Amino acid sequence: MAQLVETRLINIMHFQTLIASKAARMVLAAPGKILSDFGLRTAHGAEAGLFSARASYIAGFASAANVLAGERYGIPIVGTMAHSFVQVHDDEMTAFENFARSRPDGVILLIDTYDTEAGARKVVQLAPKLKADGITIRGVRIDSGDLAAMAKKVRDILDAGGLKDVIILVSGGINEDVLETIVAAKAPIDGYGIGVNLDASIDAPSLDCAYKLQEYDGKPRRKLSEGKVTWPGSKQVWRSYGPSGHLSGDILSLENDTQPGDRLIAPVMRAGKRVAPAPTLAQIREHAARELARLPEPLRQLVKADEYPVHISGKLKALAAEMYARR
Repeated sequence: MAQLVETRLINIMHFQTLIASKAARMVLAAPGKILSDFGLRTAHGAEAGLFSARASYIAGFASAANVLAGERYGIPIVGTMAHSFVQVHDDEMTAFENFARSRPDGVILLIDTYDTEAGARKVVQLAPKLKADGITIRGVRIDSGDLAAMAKKVRDILDAGGLKDVIILVSGGINEDVLETIVAAKAPIDGYGIGVNLDASIDAPSLDCAYKLQEYDGKPRRKLSEGKVTWPGSKQVWRSYGPSGHLSGDILSLENDTQPGDRLIAPVMRAGKRVAPAPTLAQIREHAARELARLPEPLRQLVKADEYPVHISGKLKALAAEMYARR
């Protein structure tokens, strides 16, 4: 019966774990910044785009440019004007005004269709006219060029024009390494729209995830294929924390063993029924934030750190040796 649902379960778990991991790296690279999933158009299918919005939101993204994700999961949805909207107008200023009046809440204007600095100056010119009618420009977006350098120029223009509260968002070719570099440069950027580098996880497009039978009919089972040897039996993981509250190591053992630390694996279904109500998306997101905060500093970096200590208990080793002997 498990094998009837194996493929679909692994498909769901694998993909969202992959995207959430990618998103978490971005969250760690740009603490305190607004991050939004802009990758629906480049996702590998509509379902992938929907799951990317959910997984990245769990990892700490603020929103997604995905209306269905908003309807289905309650994820805040965002979006800004397109270059094509500007291009169909005879002049950029008219495009800005028409967009703001048609969508007056949370107005974000895309200013790099022609000349980014000129676009910023037009925003300064337009702001008082819109404000007189009760419309506030929330931000501007830059989608091309040297994002950090241009953001500094745009910030100066906006500040000089009395628009110090207008935020700057950027998009285009952003991944966690770009985020880390821009943040280190102290560029005046408030938020980032991240597309294909998130939804397709370009540099790491898959996560090795497989189904292995470890126990059947109450008896342990073990696979001994070369390079694919498994630990037998139904298992549990215990996690310990240091004095500062950060993760210090895990112990893998048999489910009926007793080890120090918090038990990580909890049953979700028995006899085909849930044992407890499913957590809400908000609760899952809060849990993810707590666990990210508990990572020791070396594991919060983008570069590979020392291996996280995972110890195999003597009880599990003994069972594995016993099964090897009677193979």
